[in-house]
Amino acid sequence: MTQGRPASRPVILGLTGSIGMGKSATATMFSAQGVPVHDADAAVHALYGPGGEAAAAIGAAFPGVLDPQGGVDRARLRDAVLGNADRMAALERLVHPLVRAASTAFLARHAAAPLVVLDIPLLYETGGEGRCDAVAVVSAPPEVQRARVLARPGMTADAFEAIRAKQMPDAEKRARADFVIDTSRGFPAAEAEVARIVAALTERGASGHPAHR
Repeated sequence: MTQGRPASRPVILGLTGSIGMGKSATATMFSAQGVPVHDADAAVHALYGPGGEAAAAIGAAFPGVLDPQGGVDRARLRDAVLGNADRMAALERLVHPLVRAASTAFLARHAAAPLVVLDIPLLYETGGEGRCDAVAVVSAPPEVQRARVLARPGMTADAFEAIRAKQMPDAEKRARADFVIDTSRGFPAAEAEVARIVAALTERGASGHPAHR
């Protein structure tokens, strides 16, 4: 459960989950409920694109990772940093402040909304829960997670394990969360849980009560 932030308008829900848990699909369910969603991955994509705010700096720090258009080739960048803690830390120092600024601008644009979602893959790992009134973790059993990830084009078992190693264990995320959305039970069940969360947090925000459980 998050602490230290008073209830406000909008209520800020952090949405997170490890790779392969179904977080992106769940974020779309919140959007379908009319909730503004800030996608940190989409923000990174824009920052990495040709002319993006982070592209030139990343190209200077990691030679050979830019494509012919001047954007970041994410596969090359992944190969350059995975398994190297110093390089990963250097990348995060470049990118995280820019992603944070994009989310701050998003919150300003939607200041009148009753509820907004910050979709952040590494929410707990980066301390982002401190900005949120509540956190929802998207989860699935390990065998479902592994099968989903290894079905992705270009993904290998080694790459999956390297990515998972830098993410907080799913069990710890679930223990810390205000809400858990299990995507292994199918879309209708996940959609019903999302609707329940939206109703609960919208009601609490309107009443002025804290959004915590």
